[in-house]
Amino acid sequence: MKRTRLAQAAAPVLALLCAAALSGCGGSDSGSGSDGAKGGDKSGASGAPEKTADPAADLDRAVLTKDEVKGYRIDKPSQKFVFAKSQGEIKLDKAACAPLAYAMNQVPLGSPKADVTRVAAGAKGPGTFTYVTLTAYEKGAAKTALAGLSKVVGACGGGFTAKAGKTSNPYTSVAAETAPTPSGADESVAFKATTEYQNVTHTLRTQAVRHGDTLAVYFAVDGVAFTQSRAGNAKIATAVVDAQSAKLG
Repeated sequence: MKRTRLAQAAAPVLALLCAAALSGCGGSDSGSGSDGAKGGDKSGASGAPEKTADPAADLDRAVLTKDEVKGYRIDKPSQKFVFAKSQGEIKLDKAACAPLAYAMNQVPLGSPKADVTRVAAGAKGPGTFTYVTLTAYEKGAAKTALAGLSKVVGACGGGFTAKAGKTSNPYTSVAAETAPTPSGADESVAFKATTEYQNVTHTLRTQAVRHGDTLAVYFAVDGVAFTQSRAGNAKIATAVVDAQSAKLG
């Protein structure tokens, strides 16, 4: 749906900053809840159709909203600056590293029923952005998707390149990290990756957290570091993770 573009040139970097820090557009906010029928007849005496679950609507209700995290502004990322809108748009020099590319570009892992993305930026100004992508799966599929992501972290340690359209995101290294599993979650996987821009190294961080059949993928990038020609060492905002985890229960 809404994916991060890193930097191939100065313009994409500035676009990233504008998309994350200045605008809030795109996204879907429609859906309906589920309801049960009274009595023994499942069709209901009134003959009204039974409401069905709507994963997209459920995620829209579960994802963080604008002012839910103190010190951060939560927005819908602009679709104008997406890196890719689907797995099929991303081409890799190492196919096995695909789950990593998806996680770092807000593309859902596996085959989910629905997904939604928000971006959190410090309310005092742009800097490190933490992207939050929630993805809903059929029973057991979230666990499989997370296991697949964990499996390739070590295999892609030497880096890889992901391309979408005319944009190329080269990752020079990937390494597993130890990060606490948020309260209420079942399991998580964390890793960092590096990329270079104008001979300066930038560290990006990702953590994928499973809550039952829902995955929350957090991705952090220091966008301002790209424009200031200084090394970036992005950290995922703990307050954002805690707030989102609390909503997912």
